[in-house]
Amino acid sequence: MYDELGAIYSDSDFKELFPAKCGQSALSPAKLALVIIMQFAEGLSDAQAADAVRSRIDWKYLLGLEVTYSGFDPSVLSEFRSRLCEQGSTNKLLDIMLLRFSEKKLIKNRGKQRTDSTQMIAAVRQVNRLELVGETLRAALNEIALLAPEWLTQRISEDWCKRYRWRVDNYRLPKNKKEREQMAHQIGLDGHYLLKEVWESNDEILELANLWSVEVLRYVWIQQYTFIDDKLVWRTPKDTGLPPNAICIESPYDIEARNSSKRGINWTGYKVHFSETCDPETPNLITHVETTPATTPDGEVTSTIHQNLADKNLLPKEHVVDAAYVDAYELVESNQLYQVSLIGPVALDNSWQAKSTTGFDVSTFAIDWEQQVVRCPQGQIRSFMATYS
Repeated sequence: MYDELGAIYSDSDFKELFPAKCGQSALSPAKLALVIIMQFAEGLSDAQAADAVRSRIDWKYLLGLEVTYSGFDPSVLSEFRSRLCEQGSTNKLLDIMLLRFSEKKLIKNRGKQRTDSTQMIAAVRQVNRLELVGETLRAALNEIALLAPEWLTQRISEDWCKRYRWRVDNYRLPKNKKEREQMAHQIGLDGHYLLKEVWESNDEILELANLWSVEVLRYVWIQQYTFIDDKLVWRTPKDTGLPPNAICIESPYDIEARNSSKRGINWTGYKVHFSETCDPETPNLITHVETTPATTPDGEVTSTIHQNLADKNLLPKEHVVDAAYVDAYELVESNQLYQVSLIGPVALDNSWQAKSTTGFDVSTFAIDWEQQVVRCPQGQIRSFMATYS
């Protein structure tokens, strides 16, 4: 790697991570960046990566370190990643490496690329609705207890300590359906009471309403409860409705994670779209990574990927994708705006006409693109312009 690419990063690439008032980093940011890359490539923990720097001669050669170098504390890697996230520089490691690859002619100009998505599980437990509301209220109580313990003890009883002292796990919850509904109602009343007390608090110093966990509590209660005739009601899919998965919070500890299912796989988290080169004469290299909530359709990301690749001057001539990324609008936009040929299978016709033998599906209509007319199976002709007007 070092012999082919040389020094990929320089300390000046990360100067915004270490402002003058904080002083310089004790360790070279360029070397830390390279350690993180190698750590990912070999699937190592922070402790294992720090140990590799200390003990492996191949890593020391790559990093340009003396053989006698004694290493560093593993926490330095976590701190460096945190700085990258806080400064919005999470893509910097990849972008700088891509520039180096381009200089070495490892990425063909306007070549061929492909994109596909995979599931990314959020670092939270997958919980049911009862666990969700219970844990959301418990998280808010914990944060308030740290900031204003006296305020909280004046407003809750010992029963609250019994209900919310421990993490809300399904195996501790009642198994009977009626008892679970009663518990959901009790948690709802407790949460509504806490929100009411927070909003009516006159203590401007505490500013409890501005706590993140309290705001999450409010969001979750709106989604999971409603009022009917001034009574708090636990929402049901049939009677009061539930929010769609695209906006439904699944965990108070990661409110952007969404629940989705695809090809028999159900997960809570995100979807990651990887784009990579696939020219036969060059290595397959990742050019862009796009992360979305798990419920975001692939087709909504196509134009975003093209724009990001254009910003990096890495647009392909041919972009190979699966059917989820392809529709008529994307086919036209990709060609007109980016001069990219979007290549992928046409989505199946899922209309009732296609599934039934009693109707006419799309395949039974003859389209004359030059004359911009469509002929139906019974011989009727309709102009595209008439349709749009």
